[in-house]
Amino acid sequence: MAKNENGDGGGVRDEAAPLGARFVKLWAASTTSALGSGLALIAAPLYVASRTSNPLIVSGATGAAWLPWLLFALPGGVLVDRVDRRRLMVVIDWTRVATMAVLAIAIATGHGSIALLYAALFVINAGEIVFRSASQAMIPAVVPRARLERANGWLTGGTTLMQGLLAGPLAGFLFAVAASIPFFVNAGTYLASAVLIGLVAGTYRSSPRPAATSSRSEAREAREARETREVAAVRGMRSVRAEIAEGFRWLMGQRLLRTMAILIGLLNVTLTAATAVLVLLAKERLGLGSVGYGLLFTAMAAGGILGAVIGDRLIGWVTATWTIRIGLLIEAGTHLVLATSRDPYLVGFILFAFGLHNSLWTIVGSSLRQRLTPPEMLGRVGSTTLFVAAGGNCVGAVLGGVIASSFGLTAPYWIGFVVAVIVSAATWRVFDRATVARAYAQPAPAQAS
Repeated sequence: MAKNENGDGGGVRDEAAPLGARFVKLWAASTTSALGSGLALIAAPLYVASRTSNPLIVSGATGAAWLPWLLFALPGGVLVDRVDRRRLMVVIDWTRVATMAVLAIAIATGHGSIALLYAALFVINAGEIVFRSASQAMIPAVVPRARLERANGWLTGGTTLMQGLLAGPLAGFLFAVAASIPFFVNAGTYLASAVLIGLVAGTYRSSPRPAATSSRSEAREAREARETREVAAVRGMRSVRAEIAEGFRWLMGQRLLRTMAILIGLLNVTLTAATAVLVLLAKERLGLGSVGYGLLFTAMAAGGILGAVIGDRLIGWVTATWTIRIGLLIEAGTHLVLATSRDPYLVGFILFAFGLHNSLWTIVGSSLRQRLTPPEMLGRVGSTTLFVAAGGNCVGAVLGGVIASSFGLTAPYWIGFVVAVIVSAATWRVFDRATVARAYAQPAPAQAS
């Protein structure tokens, strides 16, 4: 069995260990679901725009999609840590199948409305938050610890491919045929996801498996005691607020994970502010039309897919420490190029590099969180990180237009550059090789069966 030392000097990596059939099913479900969600994300504003030209109502579709991330990310993490994660994901998918089927049928029969669309978007995105937290929490129990980077790379690549490259043109084509078709297809992808996840063997509760040396009666008693505790938790003997606070305190006590979460939140503010006015930058400074503007996002998605495919090998080569540090420099460089350049090819290249960096950061961040977090807290810690990231996106979406209107089109990019430089300098020493090596060397927490 081929083995070599991890790039950060922490622990041994089993490069020959397979990801396994359970992961393949989970990946197929996640990727299929991502395609459906991408179709709805594109088709929803197209449907609203076909009914009204009011900008506020059109933008309301985006608001309906983002609001659940702020409302349900934290309590969703508590739910993930209380119940069997696989079963929870199946229930979520079947709920989303029903929701999208109702919406699609209503549109097809002429009974659709913008209010119904908003409600459907709210429901499926509330489910998406919990689904994603549960999926991330399952990964350490599904794949060998040494293969977490590879597994997270495949998950990131599948999502990027479906939502970044395929969903846009496919949704536009299907919507042109009939407004209801993208939503019917979306319901079908959730159905496929539910079936695939249902085929994943095993149970995935947060409590560790009973010791192998225990007798059958001891194992049964331990299982019954665990189930009693879980029922008590579900009935509210521990408040949701207390469990959220417990996960938050644990995350804040972990220097590496805390810093990564704060960085993602801050950098999402500047990134979303930048992309919010990118269409104007493309038109006024780069001289691009709608096709050229779309190709900028294609370049970013292509970089993301490349990063997902080669991510584990690239991280092993340059080390997780330098993956994070170089990523901070790419963040600063991206904003600087967007603020100063009028060359669409240079902008396309830097967005390709940004997409590559974004995939690598996702892989490293997810893998570190899965390595360091106790199994019983994976849902809450993951959902807290999602909450911080979503908050950054929401703030950035508002600030981008305000800053550009007040100080000029390039102002969001200059601010993004300054913020990236400051956070790079402030956090550079946090991600030193010794600290990251200790994270990789730490023994794996006990996982659920």
